[in-house]
Amino acid sequence: MTTRPNFLFIVTDQQRADHLGCYGNSLLETPNIDRLAVEGRRFDRFYVAAPSCQPNRACLMTGRMPTVNGVRNNGLPLPIDATTFVDILRDAGYRTALLGKAHLQNMTGLPPHQVRVVEDGLRQPGERYLEAVIGGRRGPEYEIENELNWPAPAMERWTEPYYGFEHFEIATGHGDGVGGDYLFWARDRDAEFDALRDPANALPAPGYSAPQARRTRIPEELYPSSYVVDRTVAFLREHAHSDADRPFFVQMAFPDPHYPFTPPGRYWDLYDPGDVVLPGSFESTGIPILAGLKEAFRGGKAFREGHAPFAVTPREAQEIVALTYGMIAMIDDAVGRAMGALREFGLESNTVVVFTSDHGDHMGDHGVMLKSLMHFQGLIRVPFIWRDPQGGAKDVTADLGSTIDIAPTVLRRAGIQPNNGVQGRDLLDPAAAPESLLIEIDNPFEGAAAIPKTRTLVTEGWRFTVHQGVEWGEMYDLNADPHEMTNLWSDSAYRDTRFRLTEQLLRKMIDMQENAPLQTGLS
Repeated sequence: MTTRPNFLFIVTDQQRADHLGCYGNSLLETPNIDRLAVEGRRFDRFYVAAPSCQPNRACLMTGRMPTVNGVRNNGLPLPIDATTFVDILRDAGYRTALLGKAHLQNMTGLPPHQVRVVEDGLRQPGERYLEAVIGGRRGPEYEIENELNWPAPAMERWTEPYYGFEHFEIATGHGDGVGGDYLFWARDRDAEFDALRDPANALPAPGYSAPQARRTRIPEELYPSSYVVDRTVAFLREHAHSDADRPFFVQMAFPDPHYPFTPPGRYWDLYDPGDVVLPGSFESTGIPILAGLKEAFRGGKAFREGHAPFAVTPREAQEIVALTYGMIAMIDDAVGRAMGALREFGLESNTVVVFTSDHGDHMGDHGVMLKSLMHFQGLIRVPFIWRDPQGGAKDVTADLGSTIDIAPTVLRRAGIQPNNGVQGRDLLDPAAAPESLLIEIDNPFEGAAAIPKTRTLVTEGWRFTVHQGVEWGEMYDLNADPHEMTNLWSDSAYRDTRFRLTEQLLRKMIDMQENAPLQTGLS
């Protein structure tokens, strides 16, 4: 077998760090993922570069920040000509495979929610030149994940590598509403599958009333998490029997535990909502966004079936957390099955296993659910576990880590120098640990509580956030106030700290500006 390591890269969707036993959760049992942490290195302070699916996945693939890679929020595809670390692995001889959720392109087929204002009396540019980038990232090459255009498996419709993946079987959507290539797999196994996934046919769920919670009729063996691990095991089996001398990078990408909250079968009531302890910050209304969300809920004006954060009652929070635990438990069982396949096929001794998530969820912190707008720890801090059978530290590190660090870390472990323009660092080199991290997002939600853009600085002891278009900001002493309940932004006693963090944020934003391609000599 080659001495170059294989990689099994496991990524979940919308899973906060403390939703694992190894990160201190005393109710949720995740023995298989916890074992990875015991046998490897667990990063206790690992943060997203952007707290939303599509932009952070683009950061993962490129090692570059959202404002540099061009994916500032959901609804913006990663440029098809972007260099990904998977491209580089494939170029170096690796077999590359994506099995599950990609979300590097738009999935819904919906038109832009932002409307271009047409000025009267002026000639408009041609369609090709309407955007700053010719073509506006539109065309057949940007329709691979469009759920409305899936007449055949993705690999039959796009024969080139997909952002570096030479093999790709894609799942779109979430919960029991997943589509894409997954549907072909499920329909092959049950001709009546579409009736099972119809929300109108959900099973009765007495005692549950939380928004976006439904007891799906899809059985465990046909649920998307089973699809992801089934296809991963099939790839590993085929590799072991036909191409074992060539190293692989396999991304096992689960659509769960993202809302809607639909754990199947025994996972639905695996955890009792009554056992869930509400966070101490549940009643907090410390910033205007929180106050606005809770006021809308009390006034009966909150829309709680979409993607924007919403307020909940204590019982609703307990139900959602318990159901999310069920979804995570199913993922943990799938991870155990994948690890068993590595052992069975003789691949474990040379395979680096990585576990992480694309972002977290408020999940009841400060009395709200889902994501966006607010950069509380539950949303921006995610798990990151690195298990290397060929050595490396087996410990817990408090070094700051970011999603943009994943690409250069994998490449260097594979013996490959990262490409020019990568902004992350090698997570395995403690000497390279930064003093601070930058988090960027352009918020897509409209309304009185929405703010167009948010930038956050995370340091060893502080979370400092500036919002566009409002005078207030956020500044939390994470050592004294880990639940971020006391906003020190306007506290005169911390005026010097605010000035210092403002300058640090500004310098970090400058550091994270574009530095590619290499410039020519001066004339």
